[in-house]
Amino acid sequence: MASQTGAPAVPVAAPIAVDDFSLRRVPAAERYGWFQVAVQRFGQISALSQFLLGATLGFGMTFWSAFWALTLGAVILEIVSIFVGIIGVREGLNTSMITRWTGFGSAGSALVGLAIGMSLIGWFGIQSGVSATGLHSLLPFFPTWLWSLLFGFLVTAIVLRGFHSMQWLANITVPVFVVLVGWSTIVELHRHSFSQLVAQAPPGPHLGFVAGTTLVAGGFIVGSVITPDMTRFNRSAADVVKQTVLGITLGEYVIGLAGVLLAHAVKTSDVTTVIMSSVGWVGVLVLVLGTLKINDWNIYSSGLGVVNFIDVVFGKKLNRGLVTLIMGVAGSILAAAGILNLFTSFLTVLGVVFPPIAGIMIAEYFFVKTWRKDLAAAGDRLPSSAPRWVPTTLVVWAIASLIGYFVHIGLPSINSVVIAFVLYLVAGRLGLVRAAGISETERA
Repeated sequence: MASQTGAPAVPVAAPIAVDDFSLRRVPAAERYGWFQVAVQRFGQISALSQFLLGATLGFGMTFWSAFWALTLGAVILEIVSIFVGIIGVREGLNTSMITRWTGFGSAGSALVGLAIGMSLIGWFGIQSGVSATGLHSLLPFFPTWLWSLLFGFLVTAIVLRGFHSMQWLANITVPVFVVLVGWSTIVELHRHSFSQLVAQAPPGPHLGFVAGTTLVAGGFIVGSVITPDMTRFNRSAADVVKQTVLGITLGEYVIGLAGVLLAHAVKTSDVTTVIMSSVGWVGVLVLVLGTLKINDWNIYSSGLGVVNFIDVVFGKKLNRGLVTLIMGVAGSILAAAGILNLFTSFLTVLGVVFPPIAGIMIAEYFFVKTWRKDLAAAGDRLPSSAPRWVPTTLVVWAIASLIGYFVHIGLPSINSVVIAFVLYLVAGRLGLVRAAGISETERA
């Protein structure tokens, strides 16, 4: 191709770090087919943590009790993910950005972004440390701290290239992970009768059905809340429904039930140790691959949240890739130092903050619709302004979070979603959902 002056055009190298529409809508030309995104969704939920969740259920529940706990938990997660995900695909915006016009305002969305950033960078570091332990057991010529750095840097490098690079990673790691899980499970179970495993009593202390369902729903509720980060790359609401049902259902059943059966077979919830001892390096690959595909989303969504926070609070529009690089390096260093393990309880507390966000978003976007017309009128761009604060939202958010933390009747994480939804809906009907100040938007 020649330039207008007749000189040959100089090819421009692709940037190392891709912004990936961190502060604007994803255009139609950059969207993906539903099955491609479904692979990412399945990879996100079929992580090592899901394997351990299944083992925890199997250690304290019969097979069929665990099956129904996984089923109810999956249905709850799918309902939340579908509604929040449809907001993402319709508006083409990530979670922290879309909250500006779904009840939180720009300042409230900064709090959402900060919560997402702090929580997920913490889990990024912790899971990098988990993989490093497995890698050190297989290849001890590097110390664990160095494996933490290398693993964290590898995931960060992949995420720098954005959604496209993460799709490539999912296409490779997800099938391999499923095959390896199947292989390692079959190797361990071949000495047992399947019918006996299904019929036998749980080997550990009894775990009630409500408690089991709470573990399932609560274990991925943060992933449900940040669904728009992924579904903004979908093409239609129908695609969101298909990918969510397929990805979450398969993730819960295939990986979760494998964990249940292994717990019944080896009579312990520590199935990773059993797998690594029985199939050696294959077990380590299960460990690493199961962490790799969830950790890329940890750092990706963390970067998006922090970009929004910096934009609102400091008025600086930073490249998502740059923020991801800084956070990935920081998370990897903290993982290598073993410091992040001290933050586990803090991250658990942060976890109760997330469920009400989904309830408020759904209530505002689909029912109250205070700012829905602004989103529609903006077309492919952002609305010219957003509310600065929405005081009612902060009150609802605080009440629902406190109930989710202190009240343990029923399913706490789901209680907080429902309470936030109902309180916001009532406040909207009473005319209490109002902006406190207006924030001008730089329309990209």
